[in-house]
Amino acid sequence: MTDPVLKRVAVRKYTTEKVAQNDIDKLINAFQASPCGMHQTDVMQMTVVEDEKLLSQIEQVTNNACYNAPLLFVINVKKNNEFGERDASVAAENIMVEAAELNLGSVYLMNAASVLNSAKNLEEKLGLPQNFETCVIVACGHAAEQPNDDRSNRYKVVRR
Repeated sequence: MTDPVLKRVAVRKYTTEKVAQNDIDKLINAFQASPCGMHQTDVMQMTVVEDEKLLSQIEQVTNNACYNAPLLFVINVKKNNEFGERDASVAAENIMVEAAELNLGSVYLMNAASVLNSAKNLEEKLGLPQNFETCVIVACGHAAEQPNDDRSNRYKVVRR
């Protein structure tokens, strides 16, 4: 399977190998290319976390919910914005599809994002303005194992 949309699976086990800076740039470009509701580009921002100390602090606060990934994309949205959560989800999918294209693993993390919002000491370290909150985190890295997940017939599809 070569199509990155079909190749993308949730990876929850990563090697310690760092992601190449060139690949991180491509993942950031995928985030930048994501659509946004009503062209409101000021309602979403992202923090790319590569620093080992900060990654460790996030793992501690989230009870290892980020699977010790060597790279996190923390997607933040303006509080009480009608498009924020949807825009963040679409942006996360862009990152995950690009990660699959780059032969990297990734996983969408909502619960870890919620926990992070209560960690006020990390908000400043993540560069989060007061009127923003973390909506989703995409953990990313080199997969330590590849899930064998047949997703060819997961949902009901009605054709008319």
